[in-house]
Amino acid sequence: MSERSTTPDATALQWACITVDGAQSETYLQGQLSQDLSSLGPTGSWALLLEPDGTVLTSCFVEGGGEHFALTVPRDLGDAALARLRRFHLRVNCTLELRDAANGPFDDERSMIDAGWPSSREFATPLTPQSFGATFVRTTVSFTKGCFTGQELVGRLDARGSSVPWRLVRGEGPNAARLDEVLRSKGPDGPKGVTTVVTTTTGVRALGLAHRTLLEPSFLETLSDVTIDAVA
Repeated sequence: MSERSTTPDATALQWACITVDGAQSETYLQGQLSQDLSSLGPTGSWALLLEPDGTVLTSCFVEGGGEHFALTVPRDLGDAALARLRRFHLRVNCTLELRDAANGPFDDERSMIDAGWPSSREFATPLTPQSFGATFVRTTVSFTKGCFTGQELVGRLDARGSSVPWRLVRGEGPNAARLDEVLRSKGPDGPKGVTTVVTTTTGVRALGLAHRTLLEPSFLETLSDVTIDAVA
């Protein structure tokens, strides 16, 4: 999909930071996050905080190492992420603290749409990581690090070819209502429709969720006023 100039009205993103401090910080987080923290590196890395059933609660950008880590998450998911971490924080020598962050991995919604990166609106419906595309999975999940909460289903889907019914898509069209109509037009009832949208000089650009049947070439070729593709 070609990039288009946009008007400067994309909503700024708000972020929160969960700090994890203490002698067992790395051991604890290795069992809770999908990324291998032993090879985190100085620039940090994306990881996922999953529910026990393998669905995504939130992505987080992880920095630090040893006895100190910082997990940057969307601000509106900060409390839920902290509660999820505390659920498995039993007899562990580390502390958890949530605070607002001045900035995060993306500045605004347009940047996330351009990158095809999901956030709190896309995570509102419980979906597995594979629903958000192969790049998302490669960037956030280690399949060799050992056990972590939610690993079982995610690993099973990976072994079976990552075929999932619902997909994150990116689209452009004349307005949000038209894009939403198209995203809801195929497949059974479920998590369908526009989730994040910004205006452009010619209409709107958006992220959304759709059933995989929407992505069949025979259907996409019938669309004349919108363009849609799966986030790879």
